[in-house]
Amino acid sequence: MTPAEIVAALVAPEGRRDPYPLYELLREHGPVVPVRPGLTVAVGYAEINRALRDNRLRVQDAAGYDHIYPAWRSHSSLRGYTDSMLYRNPPGHTQTRRLVSSGFTPARVAGMQVSVERMVHRLLDRLDDLGAGGTPVDYVAEFASRLPIAVISALIGVAENDQKWFRQVASDLTIALEGITNVKRLGIADRAMDELAGYFGELIDDRRRHPADDMLTALVRAHDDGTRLSHDELVGNLMLLLTAGFETTSFLLGHGLRLAFEHPGLAARLRDEPGFATAYVEEVLRFEAPVQATSRWAEAATDISGIPVPGGTKVVLMLAAGNRDPSRFPDPARFDPDRPDVQPLSFGAGPHFCLGAPLSRMEARIALPLLLRRFPALAAAEPPDHRDRWVGRGLRRFLITVS
Repeated sequence: MTPAEIVAALVAPEGRRDPYPLYELLREHGPVVPVRPGLTVAVGYAEINRALRDNRLRVQDAAGYDHIYPAWRSHSSLRGYTDSMLYRNPPGHTQTRRLVSSGFTPARVAGMQVSVERMVHRLLDRLDDLGAGGTPVDYVAEFASRLPIAVISALIGVAENDQKWFRQVASDLTIALEGITNVKRLGIADRAMDELAGYFGELIDDRRRHPADDMLTALVRAHDDGTRLSHDELVGNLMLLLTAGFETTSFLLGHGLRLAFEHPGLAARLRDEPGFATAYVEEVLRFEAPVQATSRWAEAATDISGIPVPGGTKVVLMLAAGNRDPSRFPDPARFDPDRPDVQPLSFGAGPHFCLGAPLSRMEARIALPLLLRRFPALAAAEPPDHRDRWVGRGLRRFLITVS
């Protein structure tokens, strides 16, 4: 297969189900692979790591979309993400990230540990009730999604009663994170964006009248001072915080339990060995990256590790392929939490490193051992069902029995 054929296969249904063999086919062409004029992909760990930190490579902002998909402004979902810091370059990105990062300081994340434990125990009680008598329960819907939604909602300042519909609307919106690989489905993402924008508009007005000690109040004040955030940027970043803070952690929790079932000895260590969850979670992130790829834009001619990249080229950084680079991880297709010095690329690196990474890791380190201790007879009722996505790789449904 040519590189162009392999990339086309990645976004086809079979490739979305299992992209890993296709990453290895790409790797046969080298760590950085020109696919066609205007598109290059990177699959090597060192090359991706450098590219993520290279200020010559910019995130795909509005100007980048103008080049590859001039009709992008007709989609409210693409406009919404482009208004967020995810698709902003300095100096705008630097200013917005500084505003939002105050909610993710090490002290603030550490201070949420007791709250997260409390949320986990509440959800375990719910699983116990729903699974009474051996009734199968959807782990994704009832635990892996509910926990991160509750945590990020508490951090932003969203009322508990408003969380129940977030899962579907946020999942629909993240179709836009697949970029233009699936333009036909962007209408679903647009409707979700419009719904969320209306919701956040009402929430913003309420916070103006009733300020609180939360991130939402801080961002509303940054908007209202007229200098740091426009209305579209305020809504775009709230939308990003909700979707990114929920979906990646949900995928991590889903893959974490699936792999525990596949490796019963490791599940026993999660139950019995204090501290083992830290190494386990890092290996889950390496082995099954919740975000499989991100992209950068070379406005001018540059290079990645000496390999020329012409100006006007989109560079797709395949994080999941980097995480399985045999030159960095011996026997990379083996799931091994005892593997030393993991450092996965799953949350990115450099200026756009995921702000919520420490919080996501903490949720998984707390939740997985507590889940397995609470239900020693926990078992899969049927094989897990993956979502039909490439970039955001996670479970759609996973029926389990708790007793």
